[in-house]
Amino acid sequence: MAGEFHQQAIQDVKAAIEEMLNTVKELPEDTIRWKPSEEEWSIMQVVAHVAEAIPFWLGEIRQIIQSPEDVWGRDHTNKIRLKAVDAKTVDSLSVDKVFEDLKKIPTQTEETLSTLTDEQFQIIAPSRNPNFDGKPVRFIVDKLIVGHIQGHNGQIQRNLSKLK
Repeated sequence: MAGEFHQQAIQDVKAAIEEMLNTVKELPEDTIRWKPSEEEWSIMQVVAHVAEAIPFWLGEIRQIIQSPEDVWGRDHTNKIRLKAVDAKTVDSLSVDKVFEDLKKIPTQTEETLSTLTDEQFQIIAPSRNPNFDGKPVRFIVDKLIVGHIQGHNGQIQRNLSKLK
């Protein structure tokens, strides 16, 4: 069932997660947990967020396919999202556990996206976030999964550039 878009998205997720893991896997833990400023996330917060967010968005895609009339999504005030990056929560996580969760994302992505038809990528369901309302499933894949991971790779690089 998977067409060209499906396969490209799966490969893009795999490449972005590999980039993230390759960037952070050899870093000392104090670097991973270091916050450049009070307003910025540590690398650990970034990877913990990605490890929580991508499975969330994959679940939202599955929900849309099953029940396109149901509302999907969340915004920046979502309690589960906020808890996932809360300093206290993140401090309690092991780096190895979060890395293991990240390693599962390409497989989880493939399991979800490879089952979808081209028509299912065009389904539009109502969104809780007004910025995403009227957007098809393809938008979730492009922006909230692939683009999301890529953007956070850039954030990790910015953090690392502030160390020197």
